[in-house]
Amino acid sequence: MANSNNPSGYSGFSGQSGKTGKAGKAGTSRQSGKSPTYRRYADGTASALRKPVVYTELRFYQRSDVLYQLTQLFCQRYLPPYGDRTVDQMVQAARSTKQNIAEGSSDGQTSSEVELKLLGIARGSNKELLEDYLDYLKRKGLAEWRGSNPRFEQLHDFCRNHSRYEDYQSLLARMDDEELANMAVCLCHQVDSGLTKYIEQRDREFTTEGGIRERMTAARLGQRETQRETIERQAAEISALRAEVQRLTAILQQAGIRY
Repeated sequence: MANSNNPSGYSGFSGQSGKTGKAGKAGTSRQSGKSPTYRRYADGTASALRKPVVYTELRFYQRSDVLYQLTQLFCQRYLPPYGDRTVDQMVQAARSTKQNIAEGSSDGQTSSEVELKLLGIARGSNKELLEDYLDYLKRKGLAEWRGSNPRFEQLHDFCRNHSRYEDYQSLLARMDDEELANMAVCLCHQVDSGLTKYIEQRDREFTTEGGIRERMTAARLGQRETQRETIERQAAEISALRAEVQRLTAILQQAGIRY
């Protein structure tokens, strides 16, 4: 989890932001490379479901939540409340990014197809939001911070090391439209980068491990194999017990002991 020694250390992004902890990384699934894999429950029963994803621990999801809160604040402050569709479009794009990550990650336990589709929609919504912020900067004649701009470097470093809303909350109230828009642009790029890598990872897992049908088949075959092994082991144990009974019976007979 992201944690900062100075989460409210905003200084116009012209000075140091302070040392920070890094947010929790997304979990990575082991790829089989050959055949579909499956998990087992605590009692040994095979499961066709993929390992659940705690999407709230995904850093790009956390940043998408920051973007949603930031966008609502930005629109309330700097865009007209009536007569401008941009407000609805920006808020909806920010919400769509966050919600589709959440829904896609949840649905991915049973359907890789749905997960990849929703994550793709989230990436498209994030791109749309990015364009709206860039358009605002152009329309208002404000600078887009980039390259060797010290304010950009400070902003990028802060956003890279912070992904939870509580790290931003106290900053947003003191930032003007240029600062908020550039922060949103930076976060949009980082969300896009994280989503792109995550989609590729999940796509590779689907290719190597298969979808729900392949996992269901593999889990069922694995369960049958487990049952077969159990039956064979029990049969061997019964055979060994019978042999031991015969041996003990012979000893008793030789000793003249009736039983």
